[in-house]
Amino acid sequence: MNSAGERLYNGIIKENPTLVLMLGMCPTLAVTTSAINGLGMGLTTMVVLALSNAIISLLRNIIPDKVRIPAFIVIIASFVTVVQMILQAYLPFLYDALGIYIPLIVVNCIILGRAEAYASKNPVIASLFDGIGMGLGFSAALTVIGAVREILGAGEIFGIHFMPASYVPFSIFIMAPGAFFVLACLTAIQNKVKINGEKKGKDMSRIQSGCNSDCASCGESGCGRRFYGAGKEDGQEPKKQEGEVK
Repeated sequence: MNSAGERLYNGIIKENPTLVLMLGMCPTLAVTTSAINGLGMGLTTMVVLALSNAIISLLRNIIPDKVRIPAFIVIIASFVTVVQMILQAYLPFLYDALGIYIPLIVVNCIILGRAEAYASKNPVIASLFDGIGMGLGFSAALTVIGAVREILGAGEIFGIHFMPASYVPFSIFIMAPGAFFVLACLTAIQNKVKINGEKKGKDMSRIQSGCNSDCASCGESGCGRRFYGAGKEDGQEPKKQEGEVK
């Protein structure tokens, strides 16, 4: 699954970092007071993610394994600094709106996660499109959340007022609780679609990836056994998984 189209589909739909993997919640909840802020934060993150993925993949056979995380952070921080300067010079209104969350992109778990899980193990082109796909998925989710909050909380979208004069904005939606409400609703919709599809016998794995269980108590997959010892009951060793060495 390394073609450009597959990597884009994976990031936007199957492993959407916000609605499926629930990563990067800090900027998601903090900056989405408007659609333009959400779009700006998403695209900024996408640029950093795509470029850092490409460079990390290019250097994957050179970076020593013991210092890979510090090396990843240096690469990511370099791109974040460049993007921050560009925003400050050419888009000062967006720079002011995003504030401290621009430099915090350095430690965004989406970027570090893709660097460790994908870019450090795959070719440059595939890693580049993996970053673009994840970035587009992140951008789409933040823009939708910001748009809903802006419409309900201010009667506007992208700063354009379109609601009737009689409309009374729900100001709570442009406050902190509004971010939780909207994110919860969008995630619930995604889960509802998945559940309905599974009831109809459809393969809904395309909009969900990974394990959705409690890792500490999981005795079925390898995660719980390897890291928490789950499944070791009555003095018996857990069953050996395919490809696992005891």
